[in-house]
Amino acid sequence: MGDFNLALVIVAIVVCILVFLFNVYLLINYQHPDDANQAYFPKFVVVFGLSIAAISILMLPADVANRQACQHAIYNGACNLTLPMKQLWLAIYIVDAVLVFFVIPFAMFYYEGDQDKTMGKRIKSALCWVVVTAIVCALLLGILYGLAGKADFTVRHLSSATTPFTNSFDFNNGQQCIGNGSGARQCSAYSASASSETTWTMHATFPEYVVALATIVGSVLFTIFGGVGIACLPLGLIFSFIRRPKAVITRSQYIKEATELGKKAKELKKATDALHQEERSGSKGRKWRKNVKAVEKEVLLLEDDVKALEEMYPQGEKAETAWAMTVLGYLAKLILGILGLIVSVAWVAHIVIYLLIDPPLSSFLNEVFIKLDDIWGLLGTAAFAFFCFYLLLAVIAGAMMLGLKLVFVTIHPMKWGATLMNSFLFNVGLILLCSISVIQFCATAFAYYAQATAAQEIFGHNLQSLRGIKYLYKYNVFQIGFIVLAGLTFVYYVAFGWRRKKPSGRFQLSS
Repeated sequence: MGDFNLALVIVAIVVCILVFLFNVYLLINYQHPDDANQAYFPKFVVVFGLSIAAISILMLPADVANRQACQHAIYNGACNLTLPMKQLWLAIYIVDAVLVFFVIPFAMFYYEGDQDKTMGKRIKSALCWVVVTAIVCALLLGILYGLAGKADFTVRHLSSATTPFTNSFDFNNGQQCIGNGSGARQCSAYSASASSETTWTMHATFPEYVVALATIVGSVLFTIFGGVGIACLPLGLIFSFIRRPKAVITRSQYIKEATELGKKAKELKKATDALHQEERSGSKGRKWRKNVKAVEKEVLLLEDDVKALEEMYPQGEKAETAWAMTVLGYLAKLILGILGLIVSVAWVAHIVIYLLIDPPLSSFLNEVFIKLDDIWGLLGTAAFAFFCFYLLLAVIAGAMMLGLKLVFVTIHPMKWGATLMNSFLFNVGLILLCSISVIQFCATAFAYYAQATAAQEIFGHNLQSLRGIKYLYKYNVFQIGFIVLAGLTFVYYVAFGWRRKKPSGRFQLSS
């Protein structure tokens, strides 16, 4: 067993290094040319934040593997070189919270600061905002921890008589305890009287309470974005195939559409110049910020229209090849959409069968993972990790869909080779915040498969026993909201998803 435990530690180290290198690759290929060879601190935060998010998702499968490494140990001391999962969980999520609420806001304030100011003034301005945020968060955390930072566990007082070890023990439904008659007391939780039930109260540790509150904040976003994303991720791909351009448009049609897009581009350029002039004059009020967001949204819509037009009328010497690649791309979307729909249906069915129905009709996916582990040791763990990652992808898909429709969400698109650092930082913060809830949700949904893990202790028992917070989990508020939003999104796509996409840019910016 010692060799297997050592291998687990080595695999964990190698995976962390690979995750870091992959995130560096993403940063290099997604960053905007204007950020090349500068903005090094925001870039470090982006790579570090993405690494923490990926590692946190992979830690739950690692927790399961860590438990399996010791399943044949006769006593705890016989199992060495395993990972200290509880300490790692708390460390990861404390770092997660610090990044989301302090480091990323500071990096965004610094990056978006007035470029005409000196570096010292930009750092000072960003620190002022972060310090105010830190003071408010510290006061709230301290007050909440002092007033409600306790966990209430419902327990039953059970006892039994004793009997000499040499006697034969005979247990059945009628005799569930050692000893007979008055000597046998309440040793069965099922038959014990209500008077044996009591509440055991203890103070949660401060790190666990910080993780719990961060999980609640993330759970609200997870319920909204995840519920929408679990449906729109596969259906968006499928309906994208349905709405695909069936044939190349004529040259006259292309000229007509391109002329309209050119007019909108000129209007946007004129509005952008006016906003830059207002910025230089120092009149950056509420109306200015509103107009900036309106221009950003119109630019995104215009870029989508240009891309759609280029697909319908490929140009150049390799126009036929480009059209063939477009067709193959839509076929790939159809295949991935169908596979994703199967996974989404499995997720929704599992939530209903295992979490919302009491007692559960079946452990469903838990049994699937266990059977896959019987086939090959890490096959079930790999499938488990895939379902967790898919849920995070659904959250990202839901955020991207709602980001274009909700006025209170700042639009920060991720584009290959054209992503500014403030967009990177915003999306990394969103991923980090939701990753906490994804892990908590997976730990609950796959409680049978992930039993006896450190994640179960933190996210399963302690979190769901905290005062005030426990009722959100007792009545399945987040799971019900998740299913309802998934259903509404499905209805939306059935009703409107089949419609062919038309040029959407509508320049309505008021001067």
